[in-house]
Amino acid sequence: MKTKQPFLYVFISFLLLFSCKKEDKIVKTFKQPNILWLVTEDMGHYIPSFGDSTIVTPHLSKLASEGVVYPNLYSTSGVCAPSRAAIATGMYPSSIGANHMRTTSYSEVTGVPKYGAVPPAEVKMISELLRKQGYYCSNNYKTDYQFVPPVTAWDESSPYAHWRNRKKDQPFFAVFNFTETHESGLFEPYGFREIETRHYQSGDRTYNWKNKGKSHAKNRMSETETPIHIPKHTKFKVPPYLPDNAVVQRDMWKLYNNIAEMDKQVGAVLKQLKEDGLLDNTIIFFYGDHGGPLPREKRLIYDSGLKTPMIIRFPDKKSAGTKDSQLLSFIDFAPTLLSLSNQKPEEHLQGQAFLGKYKKNKRKYIHAAADRFDGFTDAIRAVKDKQFKYIRNYRPHQGYYLPVAYRERIPSMQELLKLKKEGKLNDIQKQWFRKQKPKEELFDCINDPFELNNLAENPKYNEKLTELSNEMDRWLADIGDNPNLPETELVKRLWKGENSKPKTAKPVVTLKNGKIAISCDTKGASIGYKIDQNSNSWKVYSEPFDVKSNKVLLVKAHRIGFLPSKDLKFEIAMLK
Repeated sequence: MKTKQPFLYVFISFLLLFSCKKEDKIVKTFKQPNILWLVTEDMGHYIPSFGDSTIVTPHLSKLASEGVVYPNLYSTSGVCAPSRAAIATGMYPSSIGANHMRTTSYSEVTGVPKYGAVPPAEVKMISELLRKQGYYCSNNYKTDYQFVPPVTAWDESSPYAHWRNRKKDQPFFAVFNFTETHESGLFEPYGFREIETRHYQSGDRTYNWKNKGKSHAKNRMSETETPIHIPKHTKFKVPPYLPDNAVVQRDMWKLYNNIAEMDKQVGAVLKQLKEDGLLDNTIIFFYGDHGGPLPREKRLIYDSGLKTPMIIRFPDKKSAGTKDSQLLSFIDFAPTLLSLSNQKPEEHLQGQAFLGKYKKNKRKYIHAAADRFDGFTDAIRAVKDKQFKYIRNYRPHQGYYLPVAYRERIPSMQELLKLKKEGKLNDIQKQWFRKQKPKEELFDCINDPFELNNLAENPKYNEKLTELSNEMDRWLADIGDNPNLPETELVKRLWKGENSKPKTAKPVVTLKNGKIAISCDTKGASIGYKIDQNSNSWKVYSEPFDVKSNKVLLVKAHRIGFLPSKDLKFEIAMLK
């Protein structure tokens, strides 16, 4: 059934955006626009709208023709969990203890206890802030934030989460995650994930994919069952840091075949939006959670690991077919969402809005960080302007390459290691395997897009090196990032010197002036409550409320990075 929202989406203003390249735009904004995020994994600029015509992506290409292409979006890390922490909180991962991949894994190797990121007390997930303003917020379905999300984070977070589950005419913020493009999609035996077929089912809760209940990453179609979107004999262009042989060519085929399938899934979700009459009442974002999946891409803070495509389609196709080349960071997403919903971004947020009522001036730099990956620790920081990237290696005595077992399941990675052992890599391919790193690196990313020629010791670039080095010092001091801090010491700081994870205090429920009031002694704790015990969704507590005396109240408190309180039941009649 089609539903329209002519009264909810009240026209507020037209924002005139000017640039020296005559990219004048008029963007229509609404009081509370619907916002749809289409988020794919491990995604470099491998699609036509960003200069790669290897495959046809009709749905993303149409979205780009009706929207704005952003070619200079950067993740804060070359891997998913830290980047998703930045997106969810608006805080740099290295400022809140979220940059080690992951905070809950490889404790037996590192000797570090399992922990979660602990941001300052005022930090809430961006979805919770939108829920407080009346938005229906759904996540389908990946989380991976480096902390357990409070029950107040989403109205629903599951493989069935969908805007269709909201109340009539309620504005929504809906996230759909597409995992087909993940690096594990290059593993053998090859095949699409069964769970990803859910995107074609419109949020139907009765739909059961094949072998439901098994590991999502391991529950895959056989290769013979997997659709072929591009001929296997296609000759693919291989980046210079990989050998061009049959093994790598097959991985390139898998990469593009996965992207083509993801494009179909995106098209299915957009079709549902159109069927519901919401296409032109919704701001649509498409982006990846960091750069590409191949060796020397994912986990690294070269552009191959950080740079990811983004397309935004505005209501009524405003600014359709244009390109916005400003530098953008994942850290800007939280304040931009608030700005688009006409909320002033919180002061503690470390990014800046690039759209909406509270849009700021264009940023001059983006920043990134790399630390532990699984059982192997490094410490690298990066800052980049539109042309140059400065990298500072805090462990120059160790090489770039880390023998991460998960990555070594990629056939191309196995091939690199085999050819290295045989002495058959060329000079470019050998770079990643150097036994040591320079303390500083400087790359001209326009003329050297693969970041192979270090200019740090070239006197011609001393001024740029100093500028970016100073900017890095400023950034590190501003966010309180100490790259040399051992992870064990980091955990002690997050836990305030205690030997175990902090706990959220029990919420206290009282009756004041005939209304239910809920409080918690843990500063910064989110408080959720339920009146309908059968509901899967917790309401976000913000102020005292009325409730009938025959009801039972369920309450839970949870500060991010802390253990949550237990679920507490209160009979309203007993309180009265």
